[in-house]
Amino acid sequence: MNELLTFGSAGEQTIWMSFLAMIAATGLSLIITKVYQITFTGEHYSQSFVHTIVMMSVVVSVVMNVVSGNAGVAFGLFAVFSLIRFRSAVTDAKDIAYIFFGLCVGMTCGLFQISLAIMLTVMASLVFYLLYKFDYGKGRDTQVLKVTVPENLNHENLFDDILVSHTNSYILRQVETTNLGTMIRYTFDIRSKEETKDKDLLDRIRERNANLQVSLSYLEKKY
Repeated sequence: MNELLTFGSAGEQTIWMSFLAMIAATGLSLIITKVYQITFTGEHYSQSFVHTIVMMSVVVSVVMNVVSGNAGVAFGLFAVFSLIRFRSAVTDAKDIAYIFFGLCVGMTCGLFQISLAIMLTVMASLVFYLLYKFDYGKGRDTQVLKVTVPENLNHENLFDDILVSHTNSYILRQVETTNLGTMIRYTFDIRSKEETKDKDLLDRIRERNANLQVSLSYLEKKY
């Protein structure tokens, strides 16, 4: 801190290096947030979250300037940061990765390793984009299948053969009566096979349940 407040060549050099680190952190964090917007797969991302990544990178770059070489100040600042909590919980694991991404870039810029920060931004952004582009690791979402059957057709294993041939897994979650007890409604959680078409599955079940109501819905994702 003494060097930052010193008027002279050494102090001015430190101030300009710190300013350069903040500019670099700002520019690189804007790239990070742009990649985040491109690769976001939810319904709507939070603008405040995007702004937070940018501001966090800039602030961390300054923090690294302050704590560099001073262990006592470092422990004090991190103790203060431990009291700070996000007002809303992060619901998407990928958002946590972007927060850490912004933090790392800010820290690297704060240590005046600008070339390393640029390399990190380019490489990590490329990895994020390729994972998004090729939909790496995607599986079939869990679906909720509700089937209504007449009471006279009701028995436990009525749809087992259909579900075995069309799904990778299924589990019966609920059995309830409906229509004044004249009908039974089954609720299953299922994971369809890759080749299974929703319409084909529904058609097979309708053949078995006397063409009564069948519904298939996807579990809602929270972002």
